[in-house]
Amino acid sequence: MEDQNQNPEMPGNQERGSSGQSLGVASLITAIITFVLAVIPCVGLMAVIPGIITIVLASVGLSRSSGNDSRRGLLVAGLVIGIVATLISISQIYVAGEIFRKSGKWPTKIEKMVDEIQKEIDKAIEEASVDIRIENGDNNADISPASGKTARERTLEELETGKSSLSDTLSSP
Repeated sequence: MEDQNQNPEMPGNQERGSSGQSLGVASLITAIITFVLAVIPCVGLMAVIPGIITIVLASVGLSRSSGNDSRRGLLVAGLVIGIVATLISISQIYVAGEIFRKSGKWPTKIEKMVDEIQKEIDKAIEEASVDIRIENGDNNADISPASGKTARERTLEELETGKSSLSDTLSSP
């Protein structure tokens, strides 16, 4: 029985070697996928999970192949690429955390600035001295800021609906 475990050509050892090779192929494939994900900005933050899976697959494969003389090239390649990809992903997480930490109150400052600009634009539009003259055939309508905001809105509503009141400034030539 002992001779059977030490001889790599026996059927029991071939099964162990093939399982190590299949783990090597699996770890290499997941390592390549992890590496591709890790080098993509923002997506690399999520590459830690497949990186850990890659490292576990390669480690289990190496531990199974340590007892016999099976090939370990795929396992070592998967392990190295998996570790590098995981480190790249962890560095992206660290950089994103530092950016978030150092940003401080930038988002709230930007939001306040946008609100202030919007208020200034609304105020400038409200205080604008624009005269609007609408001509429809023989009828004319003048809208000026002096008439006030509610009066302008009422005049525009009346023009849209086709109704006119005595307070309109309609004139015919």
